[in-house]
Amino acid sequence: MHYHTVLFDLDGTLTDPREGLLNGLERALATIGMTVEDRDSLEILIGPPAHDGFARYLGLTEPSLSVAVAAYREYVAQRGAFENRVIDGVPELLAELAGAGLSLAVATSKPTPTAMTVLDHFGLTSWFAFVAGADYTGDRQTKRDVIEHALEELRLRSPEGVVMVGDREHDVIGARHLGVDSIGVLWGYGPRSELEDAGADHVVETVGELRELLLSRP
Repeated sequence: MHYHTVLFDLDGTLTDPREGLLNGLERALATIGMTVEDRDSLEILIGPPAHDGFARYLGLTEPSLSVAVAAYREYVAQRGAFENRVIDGVPELLAELAGAGLSLAVATSKPTPTAMTVLDHFGLTSWFAFVAGADYTGDRQTKRDVIEHALEELRLRSPEGVVMVGDREHDVIGARHLGVDSIGVLWGYGPRSELEDAGADHVVETVGELRELLLSRP
């Protein structure tokens, strides 16, 4: 497949947000009286929309759910966004893809302002034609919503030639719902089995493999 547009997930795909997100998760759970005994067990919450992850993996219900999500988002926006690092090779990849004429965008479950803060902080913003994130009103909560928003803003009437790159099943499932191809990456937080079971069109282990796939010609 020859791709002309690449949508990138942010957390676990472009950057490794582990430190900041785990700090935020601990802070969020403390606000509702929950103690975290195994910090590493919270890694499963990196990637999914916060509301979905807290409900699915921690069993939270209202009103605790909304309180925890708000505390988490506040921490990430103020501090956690900077407790982060760019995945090795990603800046070079973005430069090469843009140089080859591909259109690049971000489709993330992070709220758009926080995503912009991260991208600006690491000097990545200029590579992207658009940054699609979740919003605070609830109109864009799922990964499908975010991807659809990106397609609309990029004025893409057909999913042909578009690919979503991400590290969790939510990226793959959201793309499939819209007829968009997907590439799962293994340097993030989703195992191969999760990505393959979700129906990823391709799974790659390294940034180099991703580069070859995106720049390949039929």
